[in-house]
This record gives sequence, C-alpha cells and structure tokens, in this order.
Amino acid sequence: MQYPPTLIPQEWTLEQYQTIAEEIPFLRILGNTAVFSCLVVLFQLLFDSATAYALAKIEIPGRRIILFIIISTLMVPPQITLIPLYMILNQLDLLNKLQGLIIPRATSAFGIFLLVQFFKSIPNDFVDAARIDGASEFQVLFKVMLPMAKPALATISVISFMANWNDFLWPLMVMQKFDNMTLPVALALFRGQHNVQYGMAMAGSIISIIPVIILFCFAQRYFVEGAVMSGLKG
Repeated sequence: MQYPPTLIPQEWTLEQYQTIAEEIPFLRILGNTAVFSCLVVLFQLLFDSATAYALAKIEIPGRRIILFIIISTLMVPPQITLIPLYMILNQLDLLNKLQGLIIPRATSAFGIFLLVQFFKSIPNDFVDAARIDGASEFQVLFKVMLPMAKPALATISVISFMANWNDFLWPLMVMQKFDNMTLPVALALFRGQHNVQYGMAMAGSIISIIPVIILFCFAQRYFVEGAVMSGLKG
C-alpha cells in the first residue's frame, strides 16, 4: 500500500503471523482444511481407480455409454448443483460437518476419465496373467494396475488437493460455524466492507500455499512420466 511502491520492505517482522494465531483459531481451521483435502483425495483415488478399472479392463455391457455419461457431467457447471446438494445435505443433517464437505467430492469425473485412458495404455497381458494366477479383480487392481499407474494417481492427487484446498464457494455454503470453516473462507473474513486487513490476509495466504508447493515438489516428476506413458498402447 506504500507509494511509491517498494518490493523489499524496510522492516522485517512476523507480527502478522502472531496476530493471526491470536485473532482466529488458525490451527483448527488449518486442520479442517487439511482433513477435508486429504480425505477427498484418498476417496477419489479409491473410487475413481475402481470405476476406471471396471470401465477399462472388464467387459461390462454398455461401458462406453457409462463412460460417456460420466464425461458429460464435466460439461455441467458446478454452480448449478450447489442448491440441490445443499438441500440434500440439509435433509441428511450434514451441514456444518466435515462429512458434508467430503461426501459430494468423493468421486471425480475427470479422475475417472484420466485413469480410464491410462489403464487402457497398460497391456492386457498383465491383467490376464494375474487372473490366470487366481487373483481377484480387486487384487488385480491394487497389486497390478495401481502400482503401474503412479503417474496418473499423482496427477489426480495434486489437482484434487489443490482444487479442494483452495475451494471457497463450497465450504462457504456448507460450513456456517466459524470453528468448522476452511482456510480460504477464514481468510476472506479479513476483508470487510470498508476495511481490508492486508497484512493478516497476506500472511495467511503464504501459510496456505506452503502445503501445495510441498506436494507439487514431490509429485512433479510424475507429470512428465505420465505424459510419456500415456502414449503407450498394449
């Protein structure tokens, strides 16, 4: 806010971070965001991989139609489903609860589509060999397919984690109690109608992007590997 603007501050201080800890239950809100984002990623990896495996490697009648319907949901703006989802969660008494945040995000049409394409690139010989050895479909999925699909799983994990960690509108609708809010919603409270607390908002934003940067640093090598392997055909 200084004019003329300066890139490097004249005084270095951690006062804003201390103020955040005093003004709001920051650790609790950070924990809510972490639990919400991590559980959504976990459920999406589980359900999306199982669905994609069934559509890619099991002869299911009408599986192309099923996949087309799943992909077609990507064309529906998420804002359209907010009110119906809110009404359903209200009837199930899931408002202001982490379950209400997580359950509607437990699957992802994009994740299913990406894993279907990746599973199709894996030769069927691996699946047939496992079945001949007596492996069940779940054993084939968890012991054969998923270890070979690490690049796709890492890509989905990063995209899903970033989307849910930074999501504002959905947690704003579901979580109405302050202690149950997620980080993006809590940071928005620093912006009032006539006053904006830029210091605390910026300090909170720095803290909020650290987990995303760490996750991306660990998973970035899988993006290149996934791009290379996605072109292989059995």
